Amino acid sequence: MALISPLVSALEFRSIAAPKAVLYDAPSAQSKKLYVIGQGYPVEIIVNLGEWLKVRDNQGGLSWIEAQRLTNKRTVLVTTNQAEIHQSANTSSLLICRVEKDLVLELLEPTTNGWVKVRHRDGLTGYIPSSSIWGL
Repeated sequence: MALISPLVSALEFRSIAAPKAVLYDAPSAQSKKLYVIGQGYPVEIIVNLGEWLKVRDNQGGLSWIEAQRLTNKRTVLVTTNQAEIHQSANTSSLLICRVEKDLVLELLEPTTNGWVKVRHRDGLTGYIPSSSIWGL
């Protein structure tokens, strides 16, 4: 009989669907409200109880959110003070724009050779180093 390591699991990320969503300290609307999070912000799913999900934010904080407040649309969060989005997946390609820390970008394609294809809310599309973002 083969044993499966509990450490082997795929990361699951979603993003906030509602304009604002409340994060709680327990899986109940009657529990303590921790903070409000904005639309598009990515979260990692840790525990799925159906109507409630335990999530982790980019700082490592754990909280609970109603499942209906999330979407499967994937976003990432810029984690470096300033990151560059390029036309192609390399630093020698045309620089499209520079983005600031904590900006949410739509994830278009998964990581390839250390680069991720993203879209800015203004419609600009390009590649950003995966080391500059969180939510993959």
